Amino acid sequence: MKLIDSILADASSIATLRRDIHAHPELCFQEERTSDLIAKALTEWGIPVHRGLGTTGVVGIVKNGTSDRAVGLRADIDALPMTEHNHFAHASTYPGKMHACGHDGHTAMLLAAAKHLATNRNFDGTVYLVFQPAEEGGGGAREMIKDGLFKLFPMEAMFGAHNWPGMAAGQFALKNGPVFASSNEFKITVRGKGGHAALPHVGVDPVPVACQMVQGFQTIITRNKRPIDAGVISVTMIHAGEATNVIPDACVLEGTVRTFTLEVLDLIERRMQAVAESIGAAFDCTVEFSFTRNYPPTINHPKETEFVRNVLTEMVGSDNVQEFEPTMGAEDFSYFLLEKPGCYFLIGNGDGSHRVGGHGLGPCMLHNPSYDFNDELIPLGGSMWVKMAEAWLNNPRP
Repeated sequence: MKLIDSILADASSIATLRRDIHAHPELCFQEERTSDLIAKALTEWGIPVHRGLGTTGVVGIVKNGTSDRAVGLRADIDALPMTEHNHFAHASTYPGKMHACGHDGHTAMLLAAAKHLATNRNFDGTVYLVFQPAEEGGGGAREMIKDGLFKLFPMEAMFGAHNWPGMAAGQFALKNGPVFASSNEFKITVRGKGGHAALPHVGVDPVPVACQMVQGFQTIITRNKRPIDAGVISVTMIHAGEATNVIPDACVLEGTVRTFTLEVLDLIERRMQAVAESIGAAFDCTVEFSFTRNYPPTINHPKETEFVRNVLTEMVGSDNVQEFEPTMGAEDFSYFLLEKPGCYFLIGNGDGSHRVGGHGLGPCMLHNPSYDFNDELIPLGGSMWVKMAEAWLNNPRP
């Protein structure tokens, strides 16, 4: 494994920053303390800082030489609205908020790279260090783009990484094409005619109508889309009624849809609305159908993916660079990849044995209250970003 000596030497101090961020988690678009910490560190290392994109985003600019070439490296900085079960010294001090997805670690790895890049500018061009807010549902990447990220900081490509529990520390995984799914929400209100539950023939009961819809939606997956195309429809909430002897006026269904392509997403949205409205009409109910598209699918670009694979293979050997099996989870790095070529890949976080005494009893999995980022990844991740930036700027563009 080829790590950079200066990053290894600074790993302890960067881990201290990481644990400070972990102890003070902030939710999407509220990352003021976190942004202050990042900006302060970058400024101390002589890196110019631009703040305010996406409300609380931070961009560090590291230039060297005369080339107008540039590359972007991204870390997300927000936490989740959940209560931490760990009791070690750096556990969350903010009730109901927790870094349960490792964004504190992503930030630390990019800070480790930033310090080395500022001190050892072994490249010709510009490295943009993008610290992005609001990945957890806020679409911070989209908001940074709206605020002019790529106009202010024109770059050839953008790269990002996420830690992955269960994959050994020292290993990576990536794949060309779709790697994370689109994230979408629906809300369907079925309106009937309420009445006494003992006299159902007098009213129009929306509950069995809603149940028919839930079953009908699954035929979209099994009979409307091609079997080789991935798609998920999950009805996750059904709300109706206030009393056991009253037929409610309305029943509300909510849930999520996940796909790897916009074509399949278009099909599912269209068919869901048709199924819902037709079933409602068949049972004398009216239907209000709402479908919200959140994050688009995360689709890696082929040349940039091969570039990342080559850099990682040089670092850790081909046996430690695996093929990533796509997941139906979502990631707002997808917005960056709609605008710029790039690659989003995984870095192994280990099996949880890195956690110190005082961790919760649950597994060290993403979005779990017993999760903690593995600080052993800091020198690996920092070295990874430096080598990637140098390889991109010092060699012909893929």
